[in-house]
Amino acid sequence: MEKTDEISPSTSIKSIMKKKDYGFRAGGNGTKKNLQFVGVNGGYETTSSEETSGEDSSPEDLSDSEAEKKCDGPDHRHVKDAHLTCEAGQGIPEGSCCATQESGPGEEVPHSKAERYKPSEEFLNACRALSQRLPETGTTTDQLLRQSLNTISQEWFRVSSRKSSSPAMVAAYLREVQPHSPHFLQLLVNLADRNGNTALHYSVSHSNFSIVKLLLETGVCNVDHQNKAGYTAVMITPLASAETSEDMAVVWKLLREGNVNIQATQGGQTALMLGVSHDREDMVQALLSCQADVNLQDHEGSSALMLACHHGNVDLVRLLLAHPACDSSLTDKAGRTALSIALKSPTHMEIAGLLRAHAEQGRSLGL
Repeated sequence: MEKTDEISPSTSIKSIMKKKDYGFRAGGNGTKKNLQFVGVNGGYETTSSEETSGEDSSPEDLSDSEAEKKCDGPDHRHVKDAHLTCEAGQGIPEGSCCATQESGPGEEVPHSKAERYKPSEEFLNACRALSQRLPETGTTTDQLLRQSLNTISQEWFRVSSRKSSSPAMVAAYLREVQPHSPHFLQLLVNLADRNGNTALHYSVSHSNFSIVKLLLETGVCNVDHQNKAGYTAVMITPLASAETSEDMAVVWKLLREGNVNIQATQGGQTALMLGVSHDREDMVQALLSCQADVNLQDHEGSSALMLACHHGNVDLVRLLLAHPACDSSLTDKAGRTALSIALKSPTHMEIAGLLRAHAEQGRSLGL
């Protein structure tokens, strides 16, 4: 995986960390909740929702390196909401920042729009220079090659990885790159910034599923690429908002192509744990259907079932217990079981009843 150490997209990032004491229902009350993941370079930054609202820094306020110091990653006990904005910057053809999604990702772009979506000459020249010496890109110290790679990376992230990115523009860039070589297309699609995030990470985090679809359709997208905190695009999918059947179809494609059981290096969370922690029943169902391991435990020994009990989500507890492989007797590192967690709260008695019934059924079957 080629990482661009010198330049990564200008970003403004704020996050609201999810506290242990309450759950969060994505998309609740009829409103869209963008549970967006951002890159990780180590610790966490905690802000309130009031602080986050309307206060994202502009590129003028933060340099690339300063913006990245604000990066944080999802923790199944802490992340409630995170916002990432790749601001438009230099290196993008004039007028492209206002491009609208008038053409579908697979449709031919009319000539006038094609001109607007056309990559900059600087980008195309860098592509030509780099494609001639592809084997050297990972190890070269050649200043011109490194400069070409940075030029490509900067423009690619600004075009593909903003919340407002246009699928038609991304499709136009992919078409321009394809003639160079399949290997060059693979390099572009899987470019990672200094936090290890690719365009796929950002597109999923922004719920830009039309762009996710385009990236997957290249056939060279590494869906299991982990960023520096060990999170893949598959893992952060439960934090996205799939609002249409078309969006959900892309989610299914992503989950089927990727490894749904990868665990993050920070905390050991899985996609299933994130889905449970954010009360995303639709995502939990999809993950279980795609062979998510219901009994995996994080670094503290918590399982998805324990998290559902902690958050008091009866529907998710019922869904997890219905999985034939679900083991409700697992203990975490503090010696707690799903039942002991449920019994801590007087409001979780229905959950406790479900757990007792599941355990009794297991005993009667000799499990």
